[in-house]
Amino acid sequence: MKNIGPWWIRIPLIFFIIFGLMEYFIDSGDKPAFIEYPITQYFLILVLMILIAIELIVKSIENVMFQTLSPEAKERYLASKAEKREWTWGKNMYKKLTGNKPIEEEGEIILDHNYDGIKELDNKLPPWWVYMFYATIIFGVIYLVRFHVFYDYTQKQEYEQEMAAAKISVEEYKKTAKDLVDVSTVELLTEASDLKTGENVFTANCVACHMADGGGGIGPNLTDEYWILGGGIKNVFNTISEGGRDGKGMIAWKQSLKPAQIAQVASYILSMQGTTPANPKAAEGDIWVDENAPVSEEAIETMEQVVDSVETIVEE
Repeated sequence: MKNIGPWWIRIPLIFFIIFGLMEYFIDSGDKPAFIEYPITQYFLILVLMILIAIELIVKSIENVMFQTLSPEAKERYLASKAEKREWTWGKNMYKKLTGNKPIEEEGEIILDHNYDGIKELDNKLPPWWVYMFYATIIFGVIYLVRFHVFYDYTQKQEYEQEMAAAKISVEEYKKTAKDLVDVSTVELLTEASDLKTGENVFTANCVACHMADGGGGIGPNLTDEYWILGGGIKNVFNTISEGGRDGKGMIAWKQSLKPAQIAQVASYILSMQGTTPANPKAAEGDIWVDENAPVSEEAIETMEQVVDSVETIVEE
């Protein structure tokens, strides 16, 4: 462990190696594992505490062993510690990557010619630059073979695939994101939790005009089958969101309520259909019939009987 630097390098290095392995082997979808699975956070904290404990134990053992050394051994030990603090390994690594000659050895690479007393050194290219150059050559060959010999995907195909995947993701998100609902996508909610929330919104904002039982006051009766601006979830949603008739209808609630809340209160209002309020207001508007509603079997049988009756009368 001493060969990889001081403790403040060893601990983060080992910690992030363990963290990287954990993220690699734990399947957590698009989210990092430590967010998707909170238990991994406790695991990482435990790993960090163990690493710190090991460092403290090793340090304590070194201190105990130091006290048992002879004076000469203590001096050699302190000298070696001082040498390590000088970052000998770092200097050696820097020297290998740069490939520079020390000043005292520059005479070996100095060129014969000079310009007004200015001489030039014949330094080689730094090894780090050479390694990167070789890496770009390898990358270029692989890229050439993959995309221009075997004709793998093009940038246009990659773009189209990513856009298609993004569109699917957005559509899936919209299905569960209630606050993205609008008049074209709203559907009647029947869950008890949604209706309860809708009731709370209705009580807080609508009872002043429509009464608690929906019988109507300043506003129209919400329990009968007559509607001024149309019934059904889409029309009711739109009326609540955009407001009623100009000059004499209710205000638009889209600035005060979220789309999800409007959908919930609209569904609650429709759940009041057919109830009997204490003092129902006279009907206003027209009877609204949902043209898209499925026809019941009873209605179909009734229509067939009517048709048969008409045919019988015609034959007679």
